[in-house]
Parts: sequence; C-alpha cells; structure tokens
Amino acid sequence: MTQSFDVIGIGNAIVDVISPSTDTFLDQMGIEKGIMQLIERDRAELLYASMSERVEAPGGSVANTLAGIGAMGLTTAFIGKVKDDALGRFYAQTMEASGTAFPHPPQQVDLPTSRSMIFVSPDGERSMNTYLGAGADIASSDVPEVFGGGGILFLEGYLFDKDEGKTAFSEAATRMKAAGGRSAITISDPFCAERHRADFQRLIAEDMDVAIGNAAEWTTLYETDDLDRAIGMAAEVCEIVACTRSGEDVWIRSGDTRVTAPVTPATVVDATGAGDQFAAGFLYGLASGRDLETAARMGVVCAREVIGHIGPRPMVDVMDLFRHEGLV
Repeated sequence: MTQSFDVIGIGNAIVDVISPSTDTFLDQMGIEKGIMQLIERDRAELLYASMSERVEAPGGSVANTLAGIGAMGLTTAFIGKVKDDALGRFYAQTMEASGTAFPHPPQQVDLPTSRSMIFVSPDGERSMNTYLGAGADIASSDVPEVFGGGGILFLEGYLFDKDEGKTAFSEAATRMKAAGGRSAITISDPFCAERHRADFQRLIAEDMDVAIGNAAEWTTLYETDDLDRAIGMAAEVCEIVACTRSGEDVWIRSGDTRVTAPVTPATVVDATGAGDQFAAGFLYGLASGRDLETAARMGVVCAREVIGHIGPRPMVDVMDLFRHEGLV
C-alpha cells in the first residue's frame, strides 16, 4: 500500500558535522572563514579526520524545512540519497526518530554520504566545507511510492546541478500531480538561478504550483533589477509566488492578488535556516488550508524564531508562537 504524507521533500541529504576551531586552525587548513566552500572527497576526508568534539546532525535545506513542518504536527517524508555507511545510517535513523519518514534506505553506492564540515570560531562565525557525495546523485529511480495521498511536494534548487536531480524532480512532480497534490520549489541560491535559468523557468511555468525565493534569486532568474517585475513574470506562469527580502516585508503574488507580510526587526544570532524555516511556516499554512496572508505570516514567525539562536531548526514550539500572534 502506498504511503501518504502531508508534505514530501526531495533534497540533498547532508550530515552537518560541527566542531569548534581556532582562527589559527582555519589558516593552517586553508579554510576561508565565514563562507561555504564545495570540496572534493579527499579534502572532505582530511577535514573530517581533523575535527575534534564533533557534533553531527542531519541537514540540508529541504530536510530543515520538513523538520520545521513536522514540529507543527503535519506528516512529512524526505526523499534523499545516502550511502550505507556510518553517516548515512545516522542520517536515516535520526530523520525517522525526529518524525520525518526516510523512505529511501541507505544504499550500497560508490560515493560516501554527503557531509558539510562546519568549523565554529570563537566569535561564532561558521566556516562550511561541503562535500556533495551520494546525496547529489538522486535520480528518478530513487523516488519511492509515497504520493498516494496527494499533499505538497517540496523541491530544492541545489539538486539541479546534476541531470539526475532534474529527472527526480520531474518524476516526483508528475506523480504528485496525478495524486491531486501540489508541487513547490525553493530556488535555493542566486547561483543556482544563474546556472539553470532556462530549466528553472520551465519548471516553474510547467510543473510548479508554488515557488519561493529571495529578492536576489528572483531578479537573477528573470534577469532584471526590477524585483516587482521579476515576481510578476513568475506570477504569470505559477499559481503562488513568494519573495523574502532580507528583513523587509515578505511579498506574495497569486494572479492579480498581492499580499504583504510585515517583518519586525529582530536580533540575528545565526541567519542559517531563515529561508528554510520561512518555507516551513508558509507551506504549513498552505497545507493546512490557511489563506495566503496567514501562511506568509506563519513563515515570518518561523524565520524570526530560527535567527534568534544557533542552528537551522526550531528550538521552541512554534505553534505557541502562532497562538501568540493570533494565527491559530
């Protein structure tokens, strides 16, 4: 019997490996402070072996979003690819234990499980070194039968760097549409929009019902400095378009309908996960039948919560925050 879930995500299954470090260590290892660098397998194994006091946690943009949605009480599943190695088994087991189903079990594949080695300096700066590994090789054959109940499918732009990821997206979107559900995508990064402009534009126009991005991602995707024009171009071909604007009010477009969700200034402790958790609140709102304004405000509440502490996932009951804001 085909399983069904409220929200199903496809993304890069990355284990975050976090370790304290000194600035001297970063210099010695040739790590550029405060940025994310993609690294090769040999470099990943060297850095992993050099880490002390390692803390490991399941990560990845869509996985973080699903964790947020699951914490609000909806059923979630994450389709990601991991090797049957220590980190891969850890990833699958930890996702299941946190309440998000991981229906594609660890595989006997050549590449190791994806991981991001994150070195935290004494000043709190995070220097990320990401090895894409097995997670970037997910393909249509890796998409399990989990779409029987419809719901929402959520995709991340990062997987577009390989053709296999594109086939996985198309397969999943086709199955979700056949089941009567909706599909959503997060653009993920302006560089993704630059590299895959034609594919993204086609996907948003033909396969997606919801598209989420920030201002830089939208203007890059549609090659214009006019943000309103960029969002309008997306809204002409996609049912719901959301734009976050780095601490300014969020804009939502659906046809001729325009919605603005106010953002109040907040102290930023760690911006990691702000976009992921906006998506969590927004998709929760849509999945639970809220109107666009309420869904957008839910997204803002979730983003505000996550930037107030270290880490990309919520640390308090966001439903309590929704109740405080009069959203539930």
